[in-house]
Amino acid sequence: MCVLSATARIAICGQAPGARVHASGIAFLDASGDRLRRWLGVDTDAFYDARRFAIVPMGFCFPGLDRNGGDLPPRKECAGLWHSRVFAAMPQIELFVLVGGYAHRWHLGADDNGNVTATVANWREALRRRPAFAPLPHPSWRNSGWLKRNAWFEAEVLPHLRRRVHALV
Repeated sequence: MCVLSATARIAICGQAPGARVHASGIAFLDASGDRLRRWLGVDTDAFYDARRFAIVPMGFCFPGLDRNGGDLPPRKECAGLWHSRVFAAMPQIELFVLVGGYAHRWHLGADDNGNVTATVANWREALRRRPAFAPLPHPSWRNSGWLKRNAWFEAEVLPHLRRRVHALV
């Protein structure tokens, strides 16, 4: 579920594998992954090509389900233990695609009290950093309402993101 690479220039930093992904052993092999690949403007072959993309979730294992059947958050100790080491081994990464609030907070130190909308709305500043960061909402179907309420995301953010991704792959 974690794919390291000596050549990838883009890192996909998600939350933690869900139950289906945990069972398959392949990150984003679900409807969320389909939406994420559409957002990035890449096909499945390109997305899973380790020469192009590194996939490093905030948690490396399925964290379990809450009492309502939703995924629990990634385990906090995982990122603290591994992320510095993992990214030190991949200094060539030029773009971090941050999928969801947990990745936003870890990589950007987002101080927006978990407000994904505020972090994503600040996408221009994040993309100007070196390395660059692209904060995205989680591509889950559960965020379909968010996407409808925030039409600027698809109209403004995604075209810029796709151009950046295509330039790097």
